[in-house]
Amino acid sequence: MENIYLVFVVILFFLAISDLVVGVSNDAVNFLNSAIGAKAAPYKIIMIVAAAGIFVGATFSTGMMEVARKGIFNPQYFYFADIMIIFMAVMLTDIILLDVFNTIGLPTSTTVSIVFELLGAATAVAIIKASYNPEIPVSSYINSAKALAIISGILMSVVISFIAGAVIQYLTRLTFSFNYSKRLKYFGAIWGGIAISAITYFILVKGAKSASFMHADTKKWINENAMTIIIFSMVGWTILLAAIKAIFKFDILKLIVLVGTFALAMAFAGNDLVNFIGVPLAGFESFKIFLNHPGVSPDALLMDGLAGKIKTDTYLLIIAGSIMVATLWTSKKAKSVVKTSLDLSRQQEGEERFGSSFFARSIVRGSINASQVVNRVLPSGMRRWLDKQFDATEAIEQREKLGKDAPAFDMIRASVNLVVASILISIATNFKLPLSTTYVTFMVAMGSSLTDRAWGRESAVYRVTGVLSVIGGWFLTAFSAFTIAFIVANIIYFGGFTAVIILLLIAAYFIYRSHKNYKNKSDKESEIGELDIEEIDGQILSSTILDKCTLSVSQITKEVSFIYSESLSAFEAEDRKRLKESVKVVEAINKKTKKLKNNIFSTVKKLQNEDIDSSLFYVQVVDYLRETAHCLTFITNPCFDHLDNNHKVFTTGQFKDLDDIREGITSVINDSVKMIETSDFSALDNLLTNAQTLIVHLKGFRKEQLKRIKNDKASTKGSMLYLNILHETQNLLLHLINLLKAQRDFVSFKNNK
Repeated sequence: MENIYLVFVVILFFLAISDLVVGVSNDAVNFLNSAIGAKAAPYKIIMIVAAAGIFVGATFSTGMMEVARKGIFNPQYFYFADIMIIFMAVMLTDIILLDVFNTIGLPTSTTVSIVFELLGAATAVAIIKASYNPEIPVSSYINSAKALAIISGILMSVVISFIAGAVIQYLTRLTFSFNYSKRLKYFGAIWGGIAISAITYFILVKGAKSASFMHADTKKWINENAMTIIIFSMVGWTILLAAIKAIFKFDILKLIVLVGTFALAMAFAGNDLVNFIGVPLAGFESFKIFLNHPGVSPDALLMDGLAGKIKTDTYLLIIAGSIMVATLWTSKKAKSVVKTSLDLSRQQEGEERFGSSFFARSIVRGSINASQVVNRVLPSGMRRWLDKQFDATEAIEQREKLGKDAPAFDMIRASVNLVVASILISIATNFKLPLSTTYVTFMVAMGSSLTDRAWGRESAVYRVTGVLSVIGGWFLTAFSAFTIAFIVANIIYFGGFTAVIILLLIAAYFIYRSHKNYKNKSDKESEIGELDIEEIDGQILSSTILDKCTLSVSQITKEVSFIYSESLSAFEAEDRKRLKESVKVVEAINKKTKKLKNNIFSTVKKLQNEDIDSSLFYVQVVDYLRETAHCLTFITNPCFDHLDNNHKVFTTGQFKDLDDIREGITSVINDSVKMIETSDFSALDNLLTNAQTLIVHLKGFRKEQLKRIKNDKASTKGSMLYLNILHETQNLLLHLINLLKAQRDFVSFKNNK
């Protein structure tokens, strides 16, 4: 019996390692977002600072481990066997859930997931136990007061963090404005002293009481002299920063951002490490209690020992910190999650990841109306002064000169994000509340973005939709975590060790599949996106835009040729699987062309002034390329739906006509690709003649199909699809011809110039 539970403990630690890897991929955004977004230092320096913070913060997690042992349920009512079922269900659920969110690139909350998983698994086992022993109600098993306090704290963190980030950023921006260089000379040291002292107070003074390595007398001295420490810290940091600025001309804001990154990584490790290893460590402690009671059945040993205070060994925390650091350096999914947060908080406009929603439009419309009311009330002089503080014209011009090297936002906002988030998270850690670092950092960043007017009329509705989507994902996390953990706990309770092995295999499959899908998605996105064109002083070189455009057009046109032929061939063979793959490829092609079209504004804006006429041809080429690729959607999707609904395919005569057209279209497209790649359009007239012949054939085939319909020799579904394919094929051909003409004019213009 002991061997089985020893295997359970080993599995828990194995799952803990996996959970650390998956969890850090999700939570890296919490402490990397501000430093990377503001480009406070080279990427490696930021990572080194964050890694140091994680190492130090890992030793501050001991007090937080109590949440996993007794924060959600009352262990004294559960037997050892019950506890192990709960912990196993929690870890299996957590890995799958977090990996799914990481794969789609949304930052979710590891705190929410672990809390609701514990609640779901404990509730499942409690209901089973109550059914056997009705004398003890289900409510006795759950630590309702503590669980409610934790959940309330997590939900409150959303509102508090957003308001705190917005208010403090507003006051800071009023003090420094966007053109903060001059004011920073006078107030920079004071701002730095306040910021770093706040971090020192909440991380060192408040966090020290939980440090596993610190002696009790040292903790007592720190607590008794907290105010003295903070006063000396503020004075000392202010003087030191002023001296550094005067002597070394060092950017104070960079130092604040790097110290804040260290502090937030430290707070993250101190607060969130429990989410990854708290449950396995609690399982290990449970197993040690079981070993100390030889001869007692696992179904008869109550876990009273978990209700007491247990110290976590420092070496275990350091090992966990090492795994977190290694993951931080190697995880590609972490960068994906960071990108989502940066896209929603960046100062400049650009391609928006999220669409529009009714709720977001209503919020933005209401905010605009409220702003107009406030503006009417405020005196005109005050309005002008406020507008001056938030005038980002010079900052925008500087960002445009930097081009791709421009930061997502400036150092002022980055420092506010880090300081506010560090303080809020450290307060929660001090009170042993597992406040969600994801909620706090994300909502602080969103609040400061709103105040900074990063959400302009052009982007506000999409940014709000994105924020609402992320928050909706958090609520989905809570519901999913509770439900899945509840189900998994029931399966393990009734299925035993066999069920655990099967669930482990299922979890491994889920992770493998998500990694494979993520890799495929990343490969597709990296193929063609926006043009990678050399810039000088923020302007695109006219000598390279045609070459890059030609490369993109030829590659996409080749794909159009292949997928057009492949789709019709798969439909004729009634190969549903092949046709489904074609639909996916068409979606990828359309994403590429859509991204090229969405980037027209930024590309044209960066063209050199003397070459602005090139923009007309570039816009025409991209437009026709987009329309050419778009025609594929209206061919492949209806064909797949036709097969998917098991409708009858075409007749032999219809397929013969389509085969002739397919050969002709493929030949025209391939000839077009040769012209585009060689920039030799001397044979364009012959190609236009062939294209016109195909159009005549298409009209003839359409007329023949109408005769079949008239004579009742064709089905409704088949006729509609056949006519649709002929129509979209003609559209594809016409757009391709226009694309060739636009490309020819582009080449001719450059050659003549």
